[in-house]
Amino acid sequence: MALHVTRRTAVTTVAAALAGTVAVPSSAQSTGGRPQRRKPLRRAHAHNDYLHARPLLDALDHRFTSVEADIFLVDGELLVAHDPVDLDPARTLASLYLKPLAERVRQGHGSVYRGHHKPIQLLIDIKADGVNAYAELHRQLHRYRRLFTTYAHGKVRPGAVTAVISGDRSARAPMEAQQVRYAFYDGRMADLGGPASASLIPLISDNWNNHFTWQGAGPMPAAERTKLHQIVGAAHSRGQRVRFWATPDLPGPERGAIWLELIAADADHLNTDDLVALEAFLDAYDRR
Repeated sequence: MALHVTRRTAVTTVAAALAGTVAVPSSAQSTGGRPQRRKPLRRAHAHNDYLHARPLLDALDHRFTSVEADIFLVDGELLVAHDPVDLDPARTLASLYLKPLAERVRQGHGSVYRGHHKPIQLLIDIKADGVNAYAELHRQLHRYRRLFTTYAHGKVRPGAVTAVISGDRSARAPMEAQQVRYAFYDGRMADLGGPASASLIPLISDNWNNHFTWQGAGPMPAAERTKLHQIVGAAHSRGQRVRFWATPDLPGPERGAIWLELIAADADHLNTDDLVALEAFLDAYDRR
């Protein structure tokens, strides 16, 4: 506990300030004005990434290592949108994510970030019709198979990008039945400690509000802090990562306090729609 208190004391002021910063459009933060080869942010997850002005590219400009895209299967194509009303035939998973990632990896000599050889995560949230949507997704990932981390006959071969399938739970059964696949499954808290290994479920994600009452105001209750550390520890002991969604994400000290506790617990992904703020927060944290 002493280490936690030291960390919190050291960075609370700057964290609160950064969390309250008004975000500027990510398109204004171009790589042209940035030092080259800055360290990628291993905890940074772009929730609803496709809503940014430049899907994927804005997140990469801000050095994120995980991005999230929601998909629907429409007339045999995978379209990226949160709701059916927003579907646009021009906004496909391939055009927004698969092709740009393949080109980025080609230019990066096998890595999304040149010189950084750990895979980045592409979290694909299937919004409906999980079985059929996953079947089409598998076909599309196969076309880019050299890009992706692959599971084949019990062994995992890392690639530049690890695809993880979330959303519609019916996608799980066909994935479990495959001897070769180019994606992995996003588990829930019920999977923590279950029979499925990290070769199927490398990520445990869940709604923050299903497990914690604390929203960042005042100190985190000791029992909830202990629970958070236990969850992360249990996942890590099995080679799995942890992500919570629905954490507070409005500018203000509450968001910063949540991020601090997640880092102190060694949670793997900080979930945000605010690319600028999380990048600044993590940079300040590293300089503490």
